[in-house]
Amino acid sequence: MWRYAGLAAVALTLGACDGPLSTLQPAGPVARSLAQLGWTMIVGSGVLLALITGLFALVILRPDRAARMSGRTWIIWGGLVLPALVLPPLVLVSLIAGERLSPSDPVPRIEAEARQWSWTFHYPDHGGAQTEDILHLPSGQAVDIVITSRDVIHSFWVPRLAGKMDAVPGRENVLRLIGGAPGVMEGLCAEFCGLDHTHMRFDVQVHDPEGLAAALSTPVFAPEP
Repeated sequence: MWRYAGLAAVALTLGACDGPLSTLQPAGPVARSLAQLGWTMIVGSGVLLALITGLFALVILRPDRAARMSGRTWIIWGGLVLPALVLPPLVLVSLIAGERLSPSDPVPRIEAEARQWSWTFHYPDHGGAQTEDILHLPSGQAVDIVITSRDVIHSFWVPRLAGKMDAVPGRENVLRLIGGAPGVMEGLCAEFCGLDHTHMRFDVQVHDPEGLAAALSTPVFAPEP
């Protein structure tokens, strides 16, 4: 009974993790790669936990047999052999995923500037257009987001597209995004940056080529603070 209650609780918890800011609903290849890496880590951790729990069960259920095993044997099997079955594959998967996510080839750029309490996006490849608290992305095309800050440290995050990247004054950090199918989602500042931190959200609109051109045809310049 309690087992089914636990499974039901997990199902309800995962079922509630949806919406425009859900990392469990990846909307692009980068986010899907990160999600796969996360699930792989969870499965690997579960396997390692099961193996160690098996050794613990042996001690509890068969103490006589466990007592016949030397301390050296416990160290070798519990501290070396069992972790070696799980951890190296996880490290390999992480390295492969990291290599795939590392920007290499040149792609279009979008400049994202954070400030208390808004985001300004500049599109040098689209006639110098600027938008305030709305990020327009092409569907299925890689774009490098060049992230900086005007005042304090912020953090750029579109949960359904990629991981987080800090926005640091005087420094440019680059995060590669690839939008999936056309649609609307949300982004936010993931670093506490002051009392109005919760207002630092922005819309993310993914367009087909015609829709992107139309959305950026009339530049909207961000007002000076």
